[in-house]
Amino acid sequence: MTTSTWSASGAAAFAACVAAAATPAFAAAPADWAAIPVQTVTLFYPGQVDYGWLRSAEHKRANAKVREGEACLSCHEGEEAELGATLVKGGRHEPVPIAGKLGAVALQVQAAHDDANLYLRFQWKTQMARAGQMHDYMMYDGEKWAFIGGPRSKEAVRSGAQPPLYEDRLSVMIDDGKVPMFANQGCWLTCHTGMRDMPGEPTKEQVQAHPLIGQTHKESDVRKYLPATRTDEAASWDKTRAPEEIARLKEAGAFVELMQWRGHRSNPVGMADDGYVLDYRLVDAGKGPFGWNVDRKTMTPKFMFDPAKVGVKALALADVGNASKPHALIREDNAVAYDPAAGWKKGDVLPGRLLSRADASGSAADNADVRGEWADGQWTVLWTRKLDTGHADDDKALKPGGVVNVGFAVHDDNVTTRFHHVSFPLTLGIGTKATISSVALE
Repeated sequence: MTTSTWSASGAAAFAACVAAAATPAFAAAPADWAAIPVQTVTLFYPGQVDYGWLRSAEHKRANAKVREGEACLSCHEGEEAELGATLVKGGRHEPVPIAGKLGAVALQVQAAHDDANLYLRFQWKTQMARAGQMHDYMMYDGEKWAFIGGPRSKEAVRSGAQPPLYEDRLSVMIDDGKVPMFANQGCWLTCHTGMRDMPGEPTKEQVQAHPLIGQTHKESDVRKYLPATRTDEAASWDKTRAPEEIARLKEAGAFVELMQWRGHRSNPVGMADDGYVLDYRLVDAGKGPFGWNVDRKTMTPKFMFDPAKVGVKALALADVGNASKPHALIREDNAVAYDPAAGWKKGDVLPGRLLSRADASGSAADNADVRGEWADGQWTVLWTRKLDTGHADDDKALKPGGVVNVGFAVHDDNVTTRFHHVSFPLTLGIGTKATISSVALE
């Protein structure tokens, strides 16, 4: 499929966002968001600028200050849009620019709280004229199933051979002051050489052979981590501390909470996933809202759409974006066990992910009231979080009168990994003065 072919047919196929299976209504509190102050945060494209580069001699006249813990905003306050516009074009910090990608995104944030919960409202305009609600889709070619499409950074998508199919995402990082330098340098503490789509990315085999990342965590790539979990000054991905040292850091609360709302993998069931960053980007204890809908050994789906409930057993690419068709498989709502004898035809499409609100449990299911709506080119996400989740092992407790450090990121226009827009670190005050101040509800 050429770029022009996808552009013409895809525009029609993706003209509207897909309506998910029925999700609960937005949270009732606060009753009137118009009464809550709006803080506009400029998120910008970071390219491959990471922890190591900020401390290198290439970061002229600033590297020593960064090493001493000076804040990024001490030099770059108000420069977010300019930085993003420069980095997104390509160059030493972006070897593979994505054509047409914006350098900055304006994220509107509102915050309120009562005695039990923090309520957040986010709004941002999407670059594409549709919502990113598709993720890990599979297509039947007449003989077998295989993944189709992907993020815009993928070569097959860049070339137009496959469609851009990837979910939009909103991420929130929280630090309660226990992670050194996060207040000043934010998410750059978690971004390193060797991570996915970064310089020095190791092979799958190298990661799988690593005692901690591969053999303990069972991972095959490198994702976010904190420098304190490494033994060398460069915070190299493979120079991990002993497990008992990392356990002591976690017990001391020296981790960053990371919550992610996902347009496909969580929004259809009114949730966001809950995790944290320490020696790796990890998921909280328990089970989150999504898993795989495919046997990775046989590449056969586990579930299909229930025709009795949604009228179809599968989608076609031309159906994606049709508001009358489902876009996510929800185990307890619109799915039945996959039937290999159901008369599958070439071009049939099924989601490669299976969602379930009913199966979510433990700390991983704390974000159980997070709901997004896309309309007129804009996402509105309402996020309810308990001030204290009761899971101190992997969450940060919030208190009225307290201030925490936060960072925001948006994955827009069908992208993944580092191809997002991020904020400099900010502060969130629960009923007290901060960059973003939460309003107490009566």
